[in-house]
Amino acid sequence: MTARIAVSNQKGGVGKTSTAISLGSAVAAAGRTVLVIDLDPQTNATSALGLPKDAQRSIHGVLLRDEPLQQAVTETTVPRLHVLPSSVDMASAEVELVPVMAREFRLRAALSQLEGYDLVLIDCPPSLGLLTVNALVAADFVIVPVQCEYLALEGLAQLLSTIEAVKSRLNPQLSILAILLTMEDKRNRLSQQIADEVTSHFPDLVARTRIPRSVRLAEAPSHGRPIDVYDPTSRATAAYAEFAREIEARLARGATSTTMGVAS
Repeated sequence: MTARIAVSNQKGGVGKTSTAISLGSAVAAAGRTVLVIDLDPQTNATSALGLPKDAQRSIHGVLLRDEPLQQAVTETTVPRLHVLPSSVDMASAEVELVPVMAREFRLRAALSQLEGYDLVLIDCPPSLGLLTVNALVAADFVIVPVQCEYLALEGLAQLLSTIEAVKSRLNPQLSILAILLTMEDKRNRLSQQIADEVTSHFPDLVARTRIPRSVRLAEAPSHGRPIDVYDPTSRATAAYAEFAREIEARLARGATSTTMGVAS
């Protein structure tokens, strides 16, 4: 059975795209077949995996013109890692979806015929609009990247509230799989304080793995490669490989619902 995970946080610059493609590549390296769906109009996951931003077939056509999802999927240079690219057309997608019937279910419907993948990762835009709602309705789980920086908790309660609203009204199966702390700097006392604060607020949600602040991780997208391909020896490569193992273990245990929809 394919596990579908939305990578979401309405704050920008928290590592959503880096997490989607790095986790996807790490899982693919472990022998699984992975699809990354770039739902962000900024097309960062698309370009970070070496694809052009003007793809003839993209998620836009899938959502707005009922084009077959499988025909828009593209292979990457990483074995077993595929991408459903975004495009410049996605800039207007939020507005175009407004009058569409069953607009919140467009992505779920498109994914209903998808076969051959062990994991689907949906890279969400930095907002809580219709595109993110589509991702949450289509997903089984959510990973929330949170940077170890000042104001890390700002907006997190709103996101968790949105996830709970989608769970109660549109997708009863939705669970939070993990909050992933990113951009950790162990030399910085504030970074450690923020990490401790997030963990104290959400002890059952925060992943054991933390992603370090890394220049090489920041450089990798400009070369169109995931971090484990761009720099196999990077600390970030090791961290995402460990996070992939942690996620696989959590998925194997399954999701145990609580009032917050937390995966066990």
